Amino acid sequence: MPIARPESRLYRLIAKIVRPTMFSMCRYEWSGSENLPTDGGFIAAANHVTELDALTFVHYLFDQGVEPRVLAKSSLFTAPVVGTVLRGTNMIPVDRGSAAAARSLQRAGEELGGGACVAIFPEGTLTRDPDCWPMEPKTGLARIALTTRLPVVPIAQWGAADVLPRYGKLPRPFPRKRVQVKGGPAVDLSDLYDRPQDAATLREAMNRVMDAITALLAELRDEQAPEHRFDLRKHPDYEVKKMSYPPVERP
Repeated sequence: MPIARPESRLYRLIAKIVRPTMFSMCRYEWSGSENLPTDGGFIAAANHVTELDALTFVHYLFDQGVEPRVLAKSSLFTAPVVGTVLRGTNMIPVDRGSAAAARSLQRAGEELGGGACVAIFPEGTLTRDPDCWPMEPKTGLARIALTTRLPVVPIAQWGAADVLPRYGKLPRPFPRKRVQVKGGPAVDLSDLYDRPQDAATLREAMNRVMDAITALLAELRDEQAPEHRFDLRKHPDYEVKKMSYPPVERP
C-alpha cells in the first residue's frame, strides 16, 4: 500500500525528514494493515509506553496510506517549534480536565466525519503499569466512537522503548531496534450505539477496546497479559514513584 499524501505541505515535508530517521533507528515488523478501513474515517487506538511510540504509531498508519490526526495536549500547540508543527499538520489539541475537553472531542468527531483517521492513545498518558502493559483508559475515545459510530481499530506496538526508554531523554538509535506494530479487526461497539452515554456504557466500550489492544500486545510480546489492568486512580501516589522503575530491556 502506498504512503499517505497529505494536502499539508508541512506534513509532507516533515514526513520526508522523519520517515528516514525512523527507519534508521527501527527495524519495523508491521502487520494487520488489512484491518485499516479504506473507505471512510476511523479511530486508531494504540497502547502508550514511551514518548517515541507516538512516532512509531503515526509512521505505521502513514505508510499504510493513512493520514493520521493525533490528539495531543493543548499546551504543546503553543510551544515555539512543536506547536507550529502540530498546527501545520492538522493535529487536534486536547484540553485535559477542563470544560474545553468537549471541544476537543467535537473537533475529533468533525475530522472523522470528513473521512480522516484520528489516532488516539486511550490511556491519555504513558502507561504506569510496571511491566508496560496497557492500564485503565480515559473515556474520551468511547464518547467519540459512540457518537460518530465509526470503526475503532485497535493497534498494539512493542519495542519503541528500546530506542527511547520509558521516561528517557536520550534515544539509543544504534544498532537498529526491532519495533513491532500490529493492527487488529475493528472493535464491535454496535450494541452500545443506542444506549445512554453514561459511565457504565462508556466503561464497557473502553474495556472492549483495551482488551483488543492488550490481546494484540500479548501476541507481539509472546507473554500472558495480567488479569487486571493497572488503575492509576487506585494508586494516587504512583506518580511520585514511577521513576523508580527502570526502562524495559528486550532481548
